[in-house]
Amino acid sequence: MRYGFVMPYPDIRAVPKLAAEAAAFAAHYGFTIDPLAAYRPMAKGRVERQVLIVREHVLVGRYFDSLVDLDDAFTGWLRIRHTQVHRTHGEVIGIRAETDRAALRRLPERPYLVAESHLRRVSKDCLVSFAASMYSVPARRIRAGQRVELRVSPEAVAIHALTADTATDAAEASLLAVHPRAARRGSWVVDDTHWAGLPDGHIRATVVEPPRRGTELLTDLADQAADREPNPLAALLVRHHAAGTAVAHRGLDIYQTAATTTNTTAEETR
Repeated sequence: MRYGFVMPYPDIRAVPKLAAEAAAFAAHYGFTIDPLAAYRPMAKGRVERQVLIVREHVLVGRYFDSLVDLDDAFTGWLRIRHTQVHRTHGEVIGIRAETDRAALRRLPERPYLVAESHLRRVSKDCLVSFAASMYSVPARRIRAGQRVELRVSPEAVAIHALTADTATDAAEASLLAVHPRAARRGSWVVDDTHWAGLPDGHIRATVVEPPRRGTELLTDLADQAADREPNPLAALLVRHHAAGTAVAHRGLDIYQTAATTTNTTAEETR
C-alpha cells in the first residue's frame, strides 16, 4: 500500500531467467548462478556488507598518499579480519578461507571467449557468411539451411551448433569449427577437411543429367571425382546439367572483324 493505492506486485513464484551469455560463462567455469527473485531483498546474501565493513574499518578518517600506503592499510586489516568469526557460517574467517581454497577447482585449459554472437544459416556447400567473408563448417555435422551461432572476437570466429542446453558443457559439444578472423572482406577461410561428406555426382541420386557426349571437361571432372577425394568444384559442375552445354570455340579475330563491321555500318548510316 502506498499513498492509498495498492501497488502492483510481481509474481514472486516466477523463476528469474539468466542471460544466455551469463549461463554460458557459468557453464564454462563450472559454477552455478542462483538468481535472486524480483523484489525479494530478504533473500539476498551479505556480500555487499563487505563494502560498509571496509569503509568503516579501513578508509574512514584516513588519507593515503599512494597505492602502496593503501595496500599496506588493507594488508594490516586483513590480519585482524581473518581472526574474527563470520556471522553467516559461524566460523573463523581465516580457517574457513583455507577450507574454501582447498575446494577450488582448476581453471579450464582454454579461457572463456567473450565475443559477439551472431546467428547464420549454413549454405549447401557447408559455408557460413559473416562480414562479407565465408567460413567453412564440417559437412558431416550439419545440414543445408541449419542455423548456427557465430561467436566472433577480433582474432577468431568460433561456429557452434545451436543447443537448448546452456547449463552444462554443451558449449564444448556444440563447437563445429574455429577459424582465424578474415584479414579482408571477400575472403574464404576454409578447412579442407570440412569438404568430406559433401554430395557429388556419383554418390548422390539427384544428378539432373549425365555428362553429354563430347564434353571432355565434364568427363575429366567425373573421372577425378571417382579416382580421388571429391573435388568441390568438380562435384558442382558434374551435378548441374547446364555445365554440359557445348560452347563453340572462336578465335579473337572473329570478334575484331565483327566490331569493325559494326563501326563501318554505323558511319554509313549517318
